[in-house]
Amino acid sequence: MSEIWFRAGEATVLAAEGQYTDAMPEVLIGSVRGPVGQAFASMMGQAQGHTRMYVVRDLNQLVRPVTMMTSKVTIQSADYVELLGGVVQAATGDAIVDCIIEGILPKEGLDDLCMIIMIWLDIRCADDDNLDRKDLYRTNYEATKLAIARALKGEPTVDELIANRKTVKHYALEDLIEY
Repeated sequence: MSEIWFRAGEATVLAAEGQYTDAMPEVLIGSVRGPVGQAFASMMGQAQGHTRMYVVRDLNQLVRPVTMMTSKVTIQSADYVELLGGVVQAATGDAIVDCIIEGILPKEGLDDLCMIIMIWLDIRCADDDNLDRKDLYRTNYEATKLAIARALKGEPTVDELIANRKTVKHYALEDLIEY
């Protein structure tokens, strides 16, 4: 495997109707000896409201490459932490292992890599009595796999971005600008 220094990827997978379970992970992958490794090591402490944790599939099941996850949203409740460190962490871990099984992540050299994943978990999930945990798992699993694949493939390419400049626009610009 050629050394990976700094690869970034993101993906969005939308929730089922009536759920707040959209997943939007942002992934950074790189060598433990490079800038990603330095950022990873710097994340070992905690930042108030933004819990950082290793991605594990279950007790004593730390994924490879070693991966740190953190919330993009300020954590305000134990219920939120339970979802983040439960269903979302499990989905993220399963996605990483499946990326290895499917050849998206190379099996050789995994101990030389690390990943940082910033997780979007809507704060409304923690208070939703009708939360569909299966959908929360699905969106985070699918989005994590897609973000990792995009990071390693360098997607979208610059050519793709240029080609869709006038056909794709941010949802927040829907009624603000015309292309």
